[in-house]
Parts: sequence; structure tokens; C-alpha cells
Amino acid sequence: MKHLIPGLLAALTLLFPLLARATSDGVSPGQILIGQSITLLGGKNDYGMAVQAGVQTYLQGINARGGVLGRQIVLKVLDDNNKAADAEANARKLVEQDKVFILFGPIEGGPSTAVMKAAVDLKVPLFGPMAGSPTLRRPHQALVFPVRAEHREEFRALLDYTRKTGGTRVAFVRSDSETGQQHLENVKLLCAQLGLTLALDLPFKSDITDAQIGQMADQIANGNVQAVFNHGGIGVYEKLIRAARAKGVRGAFHAVNSGSAQMARHLGDLAHGMVFSQVVPSPWDRKTAITREYQEAFARQRPGEEFSYGSLEGYLTAKALVLALQRAGANPTRESFVAGLLNGNPLDLSDLRVTYSPSEHTGLKLVDLAIVTREGRFRH
Repeated sequence: MKHLIPGLLAALTLLFPLLARATSDGVSPGQILIGQSITLLGGKNDYGMAVQAGVQTYLQGINARGGVLGRQIVLKVLDDNNKAADAEANARKLVEQDKVFILFGPIEGGPSTAVMKAAVDLKVPLFGPMAGSPTLRRPHQALVFPVRAEHREEFRALLDYTRKTGGTRVAFVRSDSETGQQHLENVKLLCAQLGLTLALDLPFKSDITDAQIGQMADQIANGNVQAVFNHGGIGVYEKLIRAARAKGVRGAFHAVNSGSAQMARHLGDLAHGMVFSQVVPSPWDRKTAITREYQEAFARQRPGEEFSYGSLEGYLTAKALVLALQRAGANPTRESFVAGLLNGNPLDLSDLRVTYSPSEHTGLKLVDLAIVTREGRFRH
């Protein structure tokens, strides 16, 4: 740390008291143990399983080449079933009982926020939450390091597309939660900036019934909106799209990145023309070095499995994790892990740069749009 610039050194001096003192937890001469709580739903969550396939693809490749400075990266995975309470309990178990080095890679806003709360309370870094929740960045969380861009920037891209294609009135489908309320406030601000009207706010609980989904579809049908977009709950959103189309709704349905490939496959012809915001490059194109690397590794390790945005995000987030662990040094501690991330140099994911500073953990800025073609493919 003696080479750090004075301002950064001062920031780290203030940060280190926030870290748990048991900095050797999870580190042995032969391995580094990483803890992950993720929404798999016992293997029924296509998106979670795709993310995990990407993570495992990268880590298996790194371990086959000797790991990180001679240590194998071992991932201890617990399923949170998309429940915030389970996610927090998992995170606490991973740190307090399994003695993991750091926490890594939850998905979905509610569970990711719950893992963050445990991480902050237990003073353990959380790296690479694969969710766009505003809670992961505001207020600034000194121990939380997202890799992907946040939902606010995805909403901005979708709303700007709606404006440019002639839309003026939109509907927002969101979880009825604290996180969903924060998303709503961001959407209101963005609509004001872009000159759009938020005609319908459509919150839903996790136990929403088909009858209630039908009522939401009626609101959309009677709401004179040109576009609908969502936050989370892709299973609910899929049902809502089916119900609305069955009632003759002709307006556009757009969506954030989470589970986009899986949603488009499930919807079939109903997905044609949907626009999805994306926080990683196209997993099918070969225009970027990170995608070419991912395709070759994924095809080699998982022959016959389809490429997807989820597995690419898992792959590049795992790559960012390994780069961060390499910066932690030959004798990694939680302090050296954080110091490595804040050393002023971005993590280099081939074409992409992941940036962090003591006051802002930006991660990636990439947000792109992709439209679903008649053949069910995504065109960027």
C-alpha cells in the first residue's frame, strides 16, 4: 500500500475499520472460499441457472490453469429462492459458519439488497451483485462493488427509445417493495426529464394471483399507454404480457435485461418486437473480445448449451472477481482486496473497463438496447 496516492491512502484508512478483522477467513494455502447466495429456485429459474453456468465456466477455466496465485477458487453456493429473508440468512451463514473470504454474485434486487445488508453488518465485501437495484449504490456502500450498470440507466435507455419512437404515455410494472418504490422515484424523474407521462404505476406482490394479473392487464388496456416496461419479476411480467395481448392490447412491451433470453424464448411469437435493455454485449455476436472469449470457453465446457445474456454476465462477473482477487496479492486479506479495487486502475475485461473510486463504485457503464426479431433472435 505504500505506493498508493495520498488521497486514496487516506480514504482506505477510513474504510478499513469497516472491515471484519478475521481477514484470513476463507483463505488457505490451496484455495480461496467465496460465498454466493443466488436465486436458482431448485434449478427451475432459467435465468439464475444461466448466470451460474457462466460463472462456473470462467472459474473452472481459471482453476484448470492454476487458480489465482496458486490457489483454487472454490464457490460455496446457496439458493435463496428469490426471497430476501432467505438471501440474508444465506449470507450470514456463509460468513459466520462457512467462513468465506467475501460474498459474491447474488441476482434480483430484493435478494441482492438483503445480501448487501448482511455484508455491511458483518463487515465483509460484497463483489459483483448482478442486480440493478439503486440500493447497491445509493447511499454509497463502501463494501459493495457492482460490476454491471444499474437499472436507472436501463430505464433511461428504454424511455428514451419510447420518446424517439413517438410514445408519450408509459406504464411501469414493478415490485411492491422498498426497492420498487425507489425505482418508481427514478422513473418519475426520468419521465420528467424526457417529457413523458407516467400514466400507470403497476406494483405487485410476489404472491400476485392470475386474477390480479388480469386486472393489471385491464388497466393497461384502458390506460391509453404506448409502452410498458418492467422492473424484476420476469415470471409475473410474462403472464401480464400474455394476458394483455389476449385482451387486444397493441402497445409495446419493453423490459430490463434480467432473464431476457429466457423470457423471449418462453413468449415465442409474443416476444416479437420487444425491446430489452442489456448490460452486457450480445452473447451471439463476435464483435467484442470478451464475447469471443466467452463463446469459446462456454462451447468447450458446455457443448450444446445455448449462449445467453445471463451466462455472459455470469462469465464476465466471475472474470472481474478473479482480477480483483489477483490484486489482493499473494497473502490476500479483505483489506488488500478492497485496496486493490480502489488503486485507481480499472479492471480490464478485454473491451470493457470496470471502475471504482473511494466515493463511487460505478462498475460498468454499458447499457445497450436489443430488439427481438420474428425469428426470436436479439438484434442490437
